[in-house]
Amino acid sequence: MGGSTRSPGVLQRDDASSQSRYQRLSQRMLDLSGDRGVLKDVIREGSGELVTPDASVLDITLWGMELGLLSMRRGEVARFLFKPTYAYGMLGCPPLIPPNATVLFEIELLDFLDSAESDKFCVLSAEQQDQFPLQKVLKVAATEREFGNYFFRQNRFYDAKVRYKRALLLLHRRSAPAEEQLLVETAKLLVLLNLSFTYLKLERPTMALRYGEQALVIDQKNTKALFRCGQACLLMTEYQKARDFLVRAQKEQPFNHDINNELKKLASYYSDYLGKEKEMCHRMFAPGEHGSTVGEN
Repeated sequence: MGGSTRSPGVLQRDDASSQSRYQRLSQRMLDLSGDRGVLKDVIREGSGELVTPDASVLDITLWGMELGLLSMRRGEVARFLFKPTYAYGMLGCPPLIPPNATVLFEIELLDFLDSAESDKFCVLSAEQQDQFPLQKVLKVAATEREFGNYFFRQNRFYDAKVRYKRALLLLHRRSAPAEEQLLVETAKLLVLLNLSFTYLKLERPTMALRYGEQALVIDQKNTKALFRCGQACLLMTEYQKARDFLVRAQKEQPFNHDINNELKKLASYYSDYLGKEKEMCHRMFAPGEHGSTVGEN
């Protein structure tokens, strides 16, 4: 789920002015919990369906926050009041939230992802999935990719990889007529690029290179694929291959800052590598302590 949350305002229950403010706010707010523990005031209406219980959300630690989000629609902005039981309880959250605090949150729901449809489709056999139109497969694969993007942004790279691979498997399984194959290949390309980047984050350059090269089969001039392959080869100390990929990427985007910096890094690494090789050769063939050379009898 994508959204933005402003820092909570604190309304202390044992403070008269705060209590008065709480009462004024709560009078015009909707009771979500049934005991007036979670109150809501819509600032801007959203559209579409409500958030579903299966939706992907940011890590939620507040019971009241979960109830609040389930009442929202895409694009909605709302203000919530959470009593201590639905917020931080008797302990609070020092130093910002004191004990037994009623808190005020303002939340904007940008988007959310519903995993129910995708999960149900992914457990079907290949034969069952083939009964659905291509657009259904593309939609599910796109949802899986978006879940991967969500996990990637949270630095949960292993979870991102799992979702990307699910998307790729769906697309590999599906055979499409020639006029629709371009849609499948376009969807594959996005997933392959994401997998290559994810494996770089997981410090597995061999796999990053594999998926980057698969992306290049679809689009041999794709700058991101060339760049990822160059990064992977650099990590594998395959300097010539790294240079080949990065120069090809630079040809497509001559003024790309990241590509040019990677080429500078490559030049530096390669220079250090040659220096170490030269030093090693010098040690191997330098005269010994008694004037003899390596290999002499």
